[in-house]
Amino acid sequence: MSTDDEDTAFYVGIAAQVTEHRVARGLSQRELAELCGTTQSAIARLESGSRPPKIDTLLRVAAALDCRLEVGFHPRTRAHRSTP
Repeated sequence: MSTDDEDTAFYVGIAAQVTEHRVARGLSQRELAELCGTTQSAIARLESGSRPPKIDTLLRVAAALDCRLEVGFHPRTRAHRSTP
């Protein structure tokens, strides 16, 4: 998998989690946006997974959804590492 593919999968994964938690709490995109101090269109873009989300936006969304945001670094497999 290329780095671009990994990035896209990451964005889509975040989008799916935001949508899942929003729906589980019975919130519309507009209601979540109000809780986060942003717009409904910003939440729609985040949930589309088409762009890299900003960390500050994710922190506000996580707080509004009563969730913890976790970020981590994981080594790539040897096949993805470049040789020095």
